[in-house]
Amino acid sequence: MSFAHFNFTLGGDPLDLDRIRGVLTRLEDTIIFQLIERAQFAHNPKLYHRGELQELKDLGFDGSLLEWFLKETESFHAKARRYTSPDEYPFTPLENLPPPLLKPIQYPRILYPNKVNANPSILSFYTRSIVPRITRQATLALAASKRANGIIGDEEYEDDGNYGSAGVIDMEVLQAISKRVHYGKFVAESKFQDDPASFVPHIVKPNRDALANLITKPEVERRLLQRLRKKALVYAQDFAPDGEPRGDEAKIDVDGVVDLYESYIIPLTREVEVDYLLVRLNGLSKEAIDDLAAGKKPPRPAQSS
Repeated sequence: MSFAHFNFTLGGDPLDLDRIRGVLTRLEDTIIFQLIERAQFAHNPKLYHRGELQELKDLGFDGSLLEWFLKETESFHAKARRYTSPDEYPFTPLENLPPPLLKPIQYPRILYPNKVNANPSILSFYTRSIVPRITRQATLALAASKRANGIIGDEEYEDDGNYGSAGVIDMEVLQAISKRVHYGKFVAESKFQDDPASFVPHIVKPNRDALANLITKPEVERRLLQRLRKKALVYAQDFAPDGEPRGDEAKIDVDGVVDLYESYIIPLTREVEVDYLLVRLNGLSKEAIDDLAAGKKPPRPAQSS
């Protein structure tokens, strides 16, 4: 599959499940590599605590340093029309971002209109659960180094001062996780279009559990976690100049990477899919809904030329 196949403006069906799987597989690599980069720094909790830094208070910003990084970076990205793409979602509310400077791209109509956005949950679980676990090795090494220099007690843990370096990586991880989670909308729309009759009754009479069962494939999730573990084990190795593994300690908590997907990314993606499906019939006429319930498939998105 060529990389052009992943570009919304170069034709092809954006709801093709093989295309979607290709995007999700590439995002696995991105997320693992960025987590490995983040793991070299200590926890640095000052990045995530609102009101922690006087410098931000002086700017009139009451969020965390990471939230400030996100706002400043996403403001630039918004000017470059990043968030007009159907697979991009900022962590900063859109109303707080500037309009694009570039002319809009005419994307095909892919997703049904919706306001589903899981980024607040992603930011919360990443900063509260993932960062402390991924950075544990670096945090413990930092504490040992501080003790060797006579710094003991609370001052020996967590903070190595690399707020900028760690925060930049955090942003990249968060943006990749966000894209991965929100791609659940593409999965949900693809499955809905293939078999609308199975979904309509559980949307009309809302049944989250029934919708979740329709979109959940336990065997696919099991294989995903197996693949993820193998990738993390390989990517976390150090290699000698001749390309052979050194056999040193892994550069990241591999179990932590797997747990990120198993406990957070996969369940949250499923929630996004269900939330999207629950608004999939909004605004449709009773006749249109009856047609879908009878098995009539909705039109596929218009393809860009």
